[in-house]
Amino acid sequence: MDFSKDPDFQEPVMIATQQEMAEARIPLAYRDYCAHLLIPLNRCRIKNLWMPWACNEERHAHEKCEYEDFLRRSRIMTKLREAKKSQESQESQESQS
Repeated sequence: MDFSKDPDFQEPVMIATQQEMAEARIPLAYRDYCAHLLIPLNRCRIKNLWMPWACNEERHAHEKCEYEDFLRRSRIMTKLREAKKSQESQESQESQS
C-alpha cells in the first residue's frame, strides 16, 4: 500500500534546530516537532517565575501542537493497522483457494 500521497504520512517540518534546543536546554524527550513552541514557553515561565496564570498563550499553543501531533500519529497507526488487517485477510483468502 502506498501512503506517499497521504497528508498524514508527510513528515512534519522541524522548525527549531538542534543548536537552538541545546541552548534552550530542552530535554531530549521534548525535542519533537513542537519544540519551537516550547522554547518561548520556557523563557516566559522563567521570566514570570512559573506563575500559573502567566504564559497562557504560549502554553496553549504548545499543547495544541502536541495534541495535533498525537492525532496525526494516531491516524497513521490506524491506517497501518487497517492495511495490515486487509493484507492478512487477503492472504488468508488466497491460502483457502
